[in-house]
Amino acid sequence: MRQQDIAGLVTSMLAGSKTSLAHLITLVEEGSLDTTEIESLIRPHLHKAYRIGITGPTGVGKSTLIDRLVAIIRSKGVSVGIIAVDPSSIITGGAVLGDRIRMQQHYLDNGVFIRSMATRGSYGGLSQAVNATVNLLDASGKDLVIIETTGVGQTEGDIVRVADTVVVVLVPGFGDSIQLMKAGLLEIADIVVVNKIDCGGAENLAVTIRDTLKFGPRRSQLPIIMAQATTNVGVEELYQELEKCRNMLSSR
Repeated sequence: MRQQDIAGLVTSMLAGSKTSLAHLITLVEEGSLDTTEIESLIRPHLHKAYRIGITGPTGVGKSTLIDRLVAIIRSKGVSVGIIAVDPSSIITGGAVLGDRIRMQQHYLDNGVFIRSMATRGSYGGLSQAVNATVNLLDASGKDLVIIETTGVGQTEGDIVRVADTVVVVLVPGFGDSIQLMKAGLLEIADIVVVNKIDCGGAENLAVTIRDTLKFGPRRSQLPIIMAQATTNVGVEELYQELEKCRNMLSSR
């Protein structure tokens, strides 16, 4: 695209255009040569949004947890951008849009922008274009940006480079939970959520997490929240812990 066209899209996005924001995200996701120009133009408008990464194994209820969390956030009048990093379709290479389906109650809310992105061969649970997209949502004026990863396990550390606060979601009954903890998933966590507590074994999992944390540096005080996202149990507590983390970051 011509330089003036890129500048026009950025100006329109900064003025509040969702269409321009979506167009710019598409450009960076496709690896456009204009990405460098886009990043240069939005740089003065960055570092205003609070960035939250939510990760964990597939099937632990991350999307439902985010859906309920966003409802609380929006009740506070805070605008939200959501990036749901979905597995790539083996046919089209695009995102499998399961996460957006589960968050559909927020589609008509002008204070929420949801974008699914395919992993496109990235093995860290994040697409290579995610960082640029987070910056675009930040520059567009979103107060808070949530990044949900695909939950591929050992390489979820990518989220640390993007998020201010990382939430790791686990559930009882997953045979690989201990292996995931050994693989370093807990090492990147600022908050741990034990979800689906109605399944049984939640307390045992929480005890195992606490025991594991004893052997890690500065992890003894890591918050562990017991949750049942489908019924909103623990979601308000998660919001409060996120606010504590945000306040700590702001005071630095």
